[in-house]
Amino acid sequence: MQVEGFFFKRRKPLALVLSSTFLLIGLTACNHAASPDVTATVNGKDISRSDLDKAYNNYKSTQGEAPQAPSSEQANMVRLSLLQKMIDEEILQQRAGKLNLSASEEDVNAKLTELKGLSTQEEFDKQLKQRNMTLDDLKQQIRRQLTSEKLMNKEIESKIAITDADINSYYTTHKSEFNVIEPQYRLARIVVSATASQQPGNLPGTKAVSDVEARKKIQTVRNRLSSGEDFGTLATNFSEDQNASSTAGDIGFVAESNLQTDPAVFAAINKLKPGQVTDVLPVYGGAGPAQRVIGYAIYKLISREPAGQRELSNPSVQQSIRQNLRESHAQMLRLAYYEVLRDDAKIRNYFAEQILKQGAK
Repeated sequence: MQVEGFFFKRRKPLALVLSSTFLLIGLTACNHAASPDVTATVNGKDISRSDLDKAYNNYKSTQGEAPQAPSSEQANMVRLSLLQKMIDEEILQQRAGKLNLSASEEDVNAKLTELKGLSTQEEFDKQLKQRNMTLDDLKQQIRRQLTSEKLMNKEIESKIAITDADINSYYTTHKSEFNVIEPQYRLARIVVSATASQQPGNLPGTKAVSDVEARKKIQTVRNRLSSGEDFGTLATNFSEDQNASSTAGDIGFVAESNLQTDPAVFAAINKLKPGQVTDVLPVYGGAGPAQRVIGYAIYKLISREPAGQRELSNPSVQQSIRQNLRESHAQMLRLAYYEVLRDDAKIRNYFAEQILKQGAK
């Protein structure tokens, strides 16, 4: 079984288009007139060419070895996309500043301490060097991510209220979806790989860049679980699973037949009682002779559900519906929020203007 294959059973809203904006390196500000080093301005605040180049180099480092170097057009397309994300992120940071929601030094240091807890000081310094980052770069990245999270919690998450009537209505309309023909396992997982890009919400700088780093990272997370730390918090901060990092690792219900396609995963999960977690298990990619280990995962069994109609009185059913409705509402509100902030911002994209001008020659 390719472990990523069966996790799409869970109903999910469309992926948040702009979620990766929280992960870019912090932008340098200045208030002088536009110069050749300025690629864009947001309400008079500059985004420099050096910051765009840094974001582009970080992007390339997550893509692995390419068979050939990208053409100038391909590189510029990536830069245009990254610059748009940087513009959106700057809009968020400015909005948070107006609402006094910027992350404090205490917040940043607490997250930095949590990050350092994943490795020795020597390994931590080595990872910074591999990413061409200074400690100040990392702290700035953490600050911006925490600030964005505080803004979203205040402006979006706090305004979402899912009522019992909402849950009842959803269940009535989708009752057939809760009539399952085989046992189901509700699972959460933490996954680490050396190839996937860092996911929204992860602590900045925690991305493993080799198999050795991935194994060290997942084993450190497993040790922290054994010490009693919360699975959901660790999944949010360190899992590289794009389908579950935003839900504290919860991947919903998985049919028994899907689990059985990977005997090792099924055997490990089948031994668990609700609330328990597996040891570290390999994640495979490819098929046949090309199959190889691409990462590592830890699974938590939340509950087992027998075959048959699952009633609304089942707490797992209510929790699943509530979470799905909340995610869907948050998705819609975030997209609308971004659009409103863009409408209110004064943006000048000099890099886009330059490309358009050159293309018209």
